Amino acid sequence: MTKVKITVAESKCRCGYHKKGDCFIVEDLCPPLCHELWNCAYPSVYALQNGAILDYGDGKAPEFDIKCPDGGRVIIHGERIDVVNNC
Repeated sequence: MTKVKITVAESKCRCGYHKKGDCFIVEDLCPPLCHELWNCAYPSVYALQNGAILDYGDGKAPEFDIKCPDGGRVIIHGERIDVVNNC
């Protein structure tokens, strides 16, 4: 299965759970993200794992940016990685 790298781009998490720069590689299990944020990101992660190209900025790319539903306090960036790529 194709892997998706998720990086915390910005964090003002009220719980202090997510820190800017945190990085996770998603394969077949969900990463340690709060369930509200994961709920928002999962459709894009699933799409990328299955070969989709998503709307991104003015074009299309195998990546996405998602904001936390709690007022956008946390922003994550996801991107498909086809080779071994550590955080």
